[in-house]
Amino acid sequence: MSMTERLLPTPAHTIGPFYGHALPFPGGGDIAPPGHPDTITLHGHVLDGAGTPVPDALLDFWQAAPDGSLTGAPGSLRRDPSTGGFLGRNGVDFTGFGRVATDADGRYALRTLPPGNTGLPYIGVCVFARGLTHHLFTRAYLADGGDPLLDALPDERRATLIAAEGAMRTYRFDIRLQGEGETVFLEFR
Repeated sequence: MSMTERLLPTPAHTIGPFYGHALPFPGGGDIAPPGHPDTITLHGHVLDGAGTPVPDALLDFWQAAPDGSLTGAPGSLRRDPSTGGFLGRNGVDFTGFGRVATDADGRYALRTLPPGNTGLPYIGVCVFARGLTHHLFTRAYLADGGDPLLDALPDERRATLIAAEGAMRTYRFDIRLQGEGETVFLEFR
């Protein structure tokens, strides 16, 4: 290749992901204070249209506090004022925000407290992944029945928003980005 020959960028160069290095932070999936007796775990996989795990997705989570408040305490990304180093959450306050990268098998886990929002309890999810030019929003409902959003969906689509309750206060919520069983994604205007 000569010095004057120009190579065109590949899609991987133009789409990303670019967030994997700086955006995840230690303890990003630990919203509940350590040892809190009401802690629940939301976990699952992020899958592409063929059902293959996505190993480099990034998920942001927002939720109401157990008392229903939406303010959340600041502090997910606290820094040490003298060294500038990462201090993380203070271990006491509930921030209502989490950020988790998927592992090599497309898995994620979030440890939090049950959301106390009015209506059905849910956790808001924002998905960033390779090949997506825009992030996607969805909800992980921890129960079913009587929600206007869920009631407006056919049963097979509705099921993609409901986390399956498991043993020991766990909920399984897989996110399929496209294809058969695609998760319902929300549009905000």
